[in-house]
Amino acid sequence: MQILIVDDELLARQRLRHLLEDLGEAECVQEAENGLAALNAVQKSAPDLVLMDVRMPVMDGLEAAHHLARLERAPLIVFTTAYDEHALAAFDAQAVAYLLKPVRSERLEEALERTRLLLAGREASVPVPTGEAARQHLSALVGGELRLMPVEEVLCFQADGGYVGAIGSARQLLIEDPLRELEEEFADDFVRVHRNALIRVSAIRGLGRDDDGNLAVEIEGLNDRIPVSRRLVAGVRRRLVGGAG
Repeated sequence: MQILIVDDELLARQRLRHLLEDLGEAECVQEAENGLAALNAVQKSAPDLVLMDVRMPVMDGLEAAHHLARLERAPLIVFTTAYDEHALAAFDAQAVAYLLKPVRSERLEEALERTRLLLAGREASVPVPTGEAARQHLSALVGGELRLMPVEEVLCFQADGGYVGAIGSARQLLIEDPLRELEEEFADDFVRVHRNALIRVSAIRGLGRDDDGNLAVEIEGLNDRIPVSRRLVAGVRRRLVGGAG
């Protein structure tokens, strides 16, 4: 079984590696120090199982699970953490197991056995989990590879057909997340201006008129103006007065 250990603490990674050695599962073990490094490692080596901490810098384990779920053959995930309050979110992600630190050998062995059974039939999938906080990155499969875009680069989200464009000043990424869910997740920073568009509040330079005389928002870093629905004008004005949040 190909296994990837993901933890920002070296000692924690070493402890898991030693436990795997004792259980005879250390032949094909790799390590990564955060969720972002884990995404790169998974795409290079395609492990069967990821033993992943939840709280990590750069990208936490729950967000990493969100992005890994987009892969055509997502690895199974066992979360390892010192905090039990993340259990619900972990089970939302359909994790194979949720092991509290210090991880006990018998609990790890049970998780490995469950993983073997699931891999034998590939009956389990890893759906996009509901995280406990807004993501720091967006992801999409492009040519079979996972592409990431930091949320802080996004100036607006625009729905077009079955996709949503996450648009920045220098690039954009087509994602499959519904606009409604993006609105809920990033409510502190974005405001809906149209049924098909969310705009970063801090990027709005002001309200003006487009060539047809309709009210539209001017966005810092973008040339295009985005129309504002009449029913949403009052809410947009309130957010501009009150700022993000």
